[in-house]
Amino acid sequence: MEIVGINEENIKQISSIKNEDNWVLDYRLNSYNNFCNLGMPGYGPSYKINFDDVIYYKSNDDKEIKSSWDQIKEDVKCELSCLGVLESEKHLDGMGVTYESEVIYHNMLEELKEKNVIFTSIEEGLKNYPDIAKKYFGKIVSNAENKFAALNGSVFSGGSFIYIPPHTKLDRPLQSYFRINSRGMGQFERTLIIVDDYSDLHYIEGCTAPTYTESSLHAAVVEIYVGKHSKCRYSTIQNWAHNVLNLVTKRALVDEAGVMEWIDGNIGSKATMKYPCCILKGDNSEGTCVTISVATSGQQQDSGARMIHLGKNTKSSIISKSIARNGGDASYRGKVDIKESATGSEAMVKCDTLILDKDSKSNAYPTNICRNTSSTLEHEATVSKVSEEKLFYLMSRGIPKEKAIELIILGFIEKFREELPMEYAVELNQLLKKHL
Repeated sequence: MEIVGINEENIKQISSIKNEDNWVLDYRLNSYNNFCNLGMPGYGPSYKINFDDVIYYKSNDDKEIKSSWDQIKEDVKCELSCLGVLESEKHLDGMGVTYESEVIYHNMLEELKEKNVIFTSIEEGLKNYPDIAKKYFGKIVSNAENKFAALNGSVFSGGSFIYIPPHTKLDRPLQSYFRINSRGMGQFERTLIIVDDYSDLHYIEGCTAPTYTESSLHAAVVEIYVGKHSKCRYSTIQNWAHNVLNLVTKRALVDEAGVMEWIDGNIGSKATMKYPCCILKGDNSEGTCVTISVATSGQQQDSGARMIHLGKNTKSSIISKSIARNGGDASYRGKVDIKESATGSEAMVKCDTLILDKDSKSNAYPTNICRNTSSTLEHEATVSKVSEEKLFYLMSRGIPKEKAIELIILGFIEKFREELPMEYAVELNQLLKKHL
């Protein structure tokens, strides 16, 4: 089944297919009204979207979420196996897979269920846990914030709903995997994560799509609440095909002494606009964002982070690594805002760009604001090319030029790689070798 184009009737049809409660349909229709009234962003990459041509929903007739790979269609299972999805589950406490518009697979270790951890699809979460959902859903990211957040609120489908109870720590990560497999397909997953007080979660997201002539659209929204003295790490490696527009809104609200870490890798897509945000609401809360962006021919990577300091003695760190080659455009866009109330706070921004040829470019659009006299804000940036001295040194040891350049690039992004679990660092190395 396919639903093409966006209007009230199609939105009602999506809601009906999912058998949603009235409050969810009302949220969708309110989001659609905002979508119609909001203009396109006035910054970032240039791109064109005909919203009437996008496929907003696609699924087969089987809506049941499977908990065993043996129940997944053989062609889909083979596809996911080739991408390494089945193998990666061995290293996780739980996994969900969204294929096109629906979650097709979900599984979690029994010991997590015994701890009352909730890890399910966003649809099941809104339906089965309305008290939690109504408290947090759409509260951290407003559906009136920008056109693509409003679009997601109108047609969201697939994605994760996670609740970690107080005093609960997971030994291994949870993961969701998102796959677009159709021409002209839009994917609008919605993720809501609540890490309650004194708890800990590492969540990993993976995204891919095959290459088609027609552009695909990925407009996700991620909302994360980090409770008192809790920690959440959200790791992403997206390898969208070069025809995908990747326009994402991600934000976390961090309570007292909480810690939020965004580890964000952008390898693919035609154009990316993604700026993970931490709102440091509680005193002594911390936010970190470590990102890499790789742009090659025909790619525009516009990424960075935003840190909003509200509580006292809050700390934030942004480390951005960008690589541009073969005419690619890899830019940093970020904001740090230390409010008057955030006395005694500290913020650090470090932006490094590696430009590999004369046809590539990189821009930086930093906004740094400190509104009180007891806080500190540091920003440093470098733009460089492959060092001739380093290249000569490696080649003098018998290393071929291409391999030497590869080693220099891997060293350049070491800070990002060291934040990943071993198996994902290996995957990142393979992706970079393929794209560079």
